[in-house]
Amino acid sequence: MASNRIGRINEEIQRELSELIRNLKDPRVQTIVSITRVDTTPDLRYSKVYISVLEEQRQQEVLKGLKSAGGWLRRELGSHLQLRYTPELVFTLDESLKYGAHMFDLLNKLSEAEAKDDDDAQ
Repeated sequence: MASNRIGRINEEIQRELSELIRNLKDPRVQTIVSITRVDTTPDLRYSKVYISVLEEQRQQEVLKGLKSAGGWLRRELGSHLQLRYTPELVFTLDESLKYGAHMFDLLNKLSEAEAKDDDDAQ
């Protein structure tokens, strides 16, 4: 039962943060930022927010901008959500998309090599 509640809270935090990040006036965050996942601890003290940035060369800059705006985001999040504790936000880059693209490339190279071997065998 508790894990279902944490899942709903994670979804709400993700939805609200997506809206709030769009309204940030920090020039470091003026790019396309996606929140891919939120993991909140069971005691609701910390939320790990996984972000993905469209422009790869600006990832560290966006991360610094979000960390500096973390207090404002937490306060706004607290006013939108009805929780006893507003979790402290910990932003981190989500490497899963890059890893997935790398695996996809490896699989394509493998299938191309197999197709080439089959052509050479015939």
